[in-house]
Amino acid sequence: MNKEELLNSLKEKGFSKKIVDAFSKVKREDFTPKNVRAMAYEDTALPIGHGQTISQPYTIAVMLSLMDLRKGQKVLEIGSGCGYVLALLSEVVGESGKVFGIELVKKLAEKSKENLIEYDNVKVYNKNGSEGLPEKAPFDSIIISAAIRDIPEKIMGQLNPKGGIIVAPKGSRFEQELIAIRRKSESEFEIKKKIPGFIFVPFIGEDG
Repeated sequence: MNKEELLNSLKEKGFSKKIVDAFSKVKREDFTPKNVRAMAYEDTALPIGHGQTISQPYTIAVMLSLMDLRKGQKVLEIGSGCGYVLALLSEVVGESGKVFGIELVKKLAEKSKENLIEYDNVKVYNKNGSEGLPEKAPFDSIIISAAIRDIPEKIMGQLNPKGGIIVAPKGSRFEQELIAIRRKSESEFEIKKKIPGFIFVPFIGEDG
């Protein structure tokens, strides 16, 4: 599959123009190791080293759709890996938006900073994601890109209380469902959607 075929596949699956446009603008091959670069536009997850992967484009598109992103928003990705999703987020929220990434693996965090050198509205932190990023909260949307048993309350509390959305693969080590939760007020949350049948690398930490 080449890039045009991938984009057509995403269009056929009904993803919005703003999401397909983001995939069109970001070069996935720039975020993949040389040994798998020829497969950059296959609709599958690919290894990026250190036991981590760059997620399947379809899966990422589903998560971005659940986030209900808009221009100018402030968003956080926990488990940002090589930086590919951060680049897509940057394209969707635009220059007026702010994008933050947390990656525990130091070499991946450093590599992602190189990959994202031209993205002025993206900042990557090399730290454990269990605490979120309270110093930059609240966020209009948070995406967790690793399998998690339960979403920590301290991360939920970093959502914008006026409609902030968190999207995460929640479940066991071997199968998860994508869950989207909206924060309606300081103390009220509602499950927006659940989609079963996904597999992510595990979240590193007590919540993984």
